Amino acid sequence: MALDKTYKLVPGTTIFDSEQSAKGYHLNQFCMSLMTAENRAAYLADERAYLDAWPLREEQKRALLDRDLNAAMREGGNIYFLAKWGATLGFSFQQMAGSMTGMTEEEYRAMMVGGGRSVEGNRIDHAVLEAAHAPAAAAEHAAITGAVFTSHVPAIGAALDHGKTEEPYWRPVFEGYEYAKAWERENVPDVVLLVYNDHASAFDQSLVPTFVLGTGASYPVADEGYGPRPVPDVEGDPDLAAHIAHSLIRDDFDLTLAHEMAVDHGLTVPLSLMFGDVEKWPCRIIPFHVNVVQYPVPSGARCFALGRALRKAIESYERPLKVQVWGTGGMSHQLQGPRAGLINRAWDNAFLDRLVEDPAGLARVPHLEYVEEAGSEGIELVMWLIARGALSDVDGSGEVEVKHRFYHVPASNTAVGHLILENRPRAEEPAVEE
Repeated sequence: MALDKTYKLVPGTTIFDSEQSAKGYHLNQFCMSLMTAENRAAYLADERAYLDAWPLREEQKRALLDRDLNAAMREGGNIYFLAKWGATLGFSFQQMAGSMTGMTEEEYRAMMVGGGRSVEGNRIDHAVLEAAHAPAAAAEHAAITGAVFTSHVPAIGAALDHGKTEEPYWRPVFEGYEYAKAWERENVPDVVLLVYNDHASAFDQSLVPTFVLGTGASYPVADEGYGPRPVPDVEGDPDLAAHIAHSLIRDDFDLTLAHEMAVDHGLTVPLSLMFGDVEKWPCRIIPFHVNVVQYPVPSGARCFALGRALRKAIESYERPLKVQVWGTGGMSHQLQGPRAGLINRAWDNAFLDRLVEDPAGLARVPHLEYVEEAGSEGIELVMWLIARGALSDVDGSGEVEVKHRFYHVPASNTAVGHLILENRPRAEEPAVEE
């Protein structure tokens, strides 16, 4: 089922949605650059040269040079961003609004003094609305083919990057992922939605978002203090990400959308473990960050429900993509205080059992149990519930098969857990004609 975007039919109106945002990203960032006196002076001194320094399409530059706000809006501009451009040129807001209606500033002001533009004659035509809701031809949709669950220990990345995989300490860890690499080679997805947490790399204490969906075209590898890992940058999927954002927010999950951010070991280590040493990742990746660093953090129940909504979002995307959802982080570990080094094998393995057999019950485990039994950083395991909630057996419309399970202690300060579940939705039965 396609997403409802009938707001696009309201006459004389451009809604700034995820698609418009992606289209106008650099245009709107150009407008933001005009928030300093130095940049405003440079722009006014040579508009064309200033615009040419930005990765703008020629249509976007022409709209600004022609003072054509309607064209700028069609090219992805947002009025609040464009207002900064207008202010730089000395335009009042009424002057800008009037220019989009074919009025002078004085005519527009007079209309507003007279009570403003009437809504009569400015609503969606009923015939247009009915046509928009007419049944559409069946389309192929994206499908979730499986879920991967894995720890994302930074020391694993260091061992990979410095050629230590065959050392006695590290060999058992990497042997546990040999099956995974072979499985991925045989089941390469088009897209991986990778759930992870940032470790004070892209987000510091100035901004602590709970859920962040990466909607950009690419993401650089973060420098976490030792220099960036020598792995490829990440190619995103802005179209699918915009679709997911629309669907999840309509389902009342409040997301932060990130067009730009660096990605750290929480995302790159799982990619290395599953895909190996490659010059380019074999698929597109949509990063999904979850705050599990500063309390309050989302509950297991909230993450599980998010996974269910995520499946709905992905399966409503009208392109035949193969999508995997990965949940990363954990298992038991504590990195701070007198309990540093805590490992709980029994609890970890019970978690893996319940993740397969009783995910709904596992989702009700309170935060206190994670912290007490799995350590302060073991709370990362709630992210696994997002990937688990995205599989079809959760609502009885399919089943899952355990393809691989692995557990090892230790990798540096952490217990390593790994699980691969293949998703097998049942085919819809054709309707019976009476």
